[in-house]
Amino acid sequence: MEAFYIYLIKSSGLIALFYLAYHFMLRKETFFTSNRWFLLLGLFTSVLLPLVVFTKIIWVEPTPVNYDWSSLPITTTVNEDHTEEYIYLGLAMLYCMGALYLLTKFGFDFYSLQKVFKGKIIKRQADFKFIDLQDNLAPFSFFNTIVYNSSLYTTAELENILEHEKVHCEQNHTADVLIERVFCAIFWFNPFMWLYKKAILQNLEFIADSEATKKTSDKKAYQFTLLKITTHENCVAITNHFYQSLIKKRIVMLNKNQSKKSNSWKYVLIIPALVAFVILFQVNVIAQEKIAVQATTKIIKANEKSVDVYKIDKNTTDEELKEKSSNLKENYAIIATFSGIKRNSKNELTAIKVDLKKGKEIAQKMETKGTEAINEFGIIVSKDDNGMLTVNFGSDETIINQKSIVIAPNAPSVTEKEIFINGKKVSQDDLDKIDPNEIATMNVNKNDDKQEIRIITNNHRKMINENDIYINNEKVSQNELDRLDQSTIERMDVNKDGKTIRIITKNGIQYSQERNLPVPPTPPTPPVFKIKTPAPPAFPKAPKAPKGDPIKGDKKAWKEFEKKMEDYEAKMKKLEPQMEAFDKQMEEFDKKMEPFNKEMEAFEKKMKVYEQQMEEYHSNLERERKK
Repeated sequence: MEAFYIYLIKSSGLIALFYLAYHFMLRKETFFTSNRWFLLLGLFTSVLLPLVVFTKIIWVEPTPVNYDWSSLPITTTVNEDHTEEYIYLGLAMLYCMGALYLLTKFGFDFYSLQKVFKGKIIKRQADFKFIDLQDNLAPFSFFNTIVYNSSLYTTAELENILEHEKVHCEQNHTADVLIERVFCAIFWFNPFMWLYKKAILQNLEFIADSEATKKTSDKKAYQFTLLKITTHENCVAITNHFYQSLIKKRIVMLNKNQSKKSNSWKYVLIIPALVAFVILFQVNVIAQEKIAVQATTKIIKANEKSVDVYKIDKNTTDEELKEKSSNLKENYAIIATFSGIKRNSKNELTAIKVDLKKGKEIAQKMETKGTEAINEFGIIVSKDDNGMLTVNFGSDETIINQKSIVIAPNAPSVTEKEIFINGKKVSQDDLDKIDPNEIATMNVNKNDDKQEIRIITNNHRKMINENDIYINNEKVSQNELDRLDQSTIERMDVNKDGKTIRIITKNGIQYSQERNLPVPPTPPTPPVFKIKTPAPPAFPKAPKAPKGDPIKGDKKAWKEFEKKMEDYEAKMKKLEPQMEAFDKQMEEFDKKMEPFNKEMEAFEKKMKVYEQQMEEYHSNLERERKK
């Protein structure tokens, strides 16, 4: 259940990302068809990309543990808290109620549409079907069917309306409308989804207006037709309406100059954001212990008598886990605690944490989690005649014959291990509590009898990057700071106001074993957009037509409406000089954009070089760390 909520949150975030990219970069461009595919691609990317998960394994050294087998095992009693389950259940019920309501409304809209079509005379022309109604209903199209009331319009107006609706039919815009309705039902809780829906419908109208005006002789008459249709408020929800409450924007777009092809670079800017999303949220970091082999392993291999493997796979039930825990305790006095258990809708294990304990000390710990079902693994236990015990996790029983962790009475540690997080010495428990996703770097240094694990977290790395670093009054890089042997630090002063970190060492600068780590390249700086977009003139508000038929209805009201329309047309005519001035301002704006576009092209070239440098940096970094 939790995995499903995380999926919805990730998908909702991507929907918001695509909408913001469209709103701030593409909304005012005249690439209407390209914008249509961008918006649709955004929806499908938002539901598919969160399903793609990459796994990254971070290897850490194991913790040798000595056991006193004379001590009695301690029984662990766990009181389960179901509060979290109740919260998830409540949220699930709320989500299902919202989705069910919208899907039911979707079904009623189809029913209303069938009532409009039922019993009506259908005229066919080429690939189109025409239905001429007598109702006061706004013109609309549904796939290849166009519905209108011819008595409400002149011949010229009806021609403009039909050309507009034919574009909707030819380009199959109804499919876009149905897709956004389904997505609204699934992501009804996301406010950006409703803004996304509005953007899709607006862009479809821009496409139809643009194509229809290419086939009409009088562009101005087409605009007046738009204004006349604003009076029709009755419409069917799942159709393409001739009027979408955006007349002002449509008229502006009709009179706007075509965007230059060079502005199409804006579509590419979404790619770095998607890459960042994958790196930040779709890379599952798993910390896994390396297998340490003690000196007594050879003896065990010669004397091993019994080997038990307790297998756990995606279909293992809670009862089976309890049984395995009971068997481990009874047979080997090892307490196995299973926690962090999560399952998907198929009741398959997607996450589990295993702790193996003897007394108060941890023998072994393993954790796996993700959105997919877990791979099969086993708890492998073997014991020889001398009472020496071998415990390990693995996916194959042959691990016992190759590498294992030996647990025996008073067995000496392989090495003395020290753990440092952000320069501070911590315990094994502190290391276990750290979130692997917060780890920026991890270095393991080994000597003959000493082992160091040094971890830098993302927050600490960010804090360090924002400050100038000085070691013994000499300014150094982040790379040199990472390699500093922190046991030699005598004093460290942090000046938040001056944004400086000053470190004084005991006997000069001493670096840890990783001395030749490469320096990461510096990313290029993107150009700054400082050009102000000109504002279009303010259009007067169109008068609202009276209800009813203009012939059989209230004639006095319709005469007053005609007078208001004449005044409105006069005001629109007065706006023509302002529109011409606005067109000139847009031409100047396009000219000012040319240097910025060139800067963006140069920036993109530098970014390609930077990406190549980063690939080389990571390769060199991996090579140096393997030495």
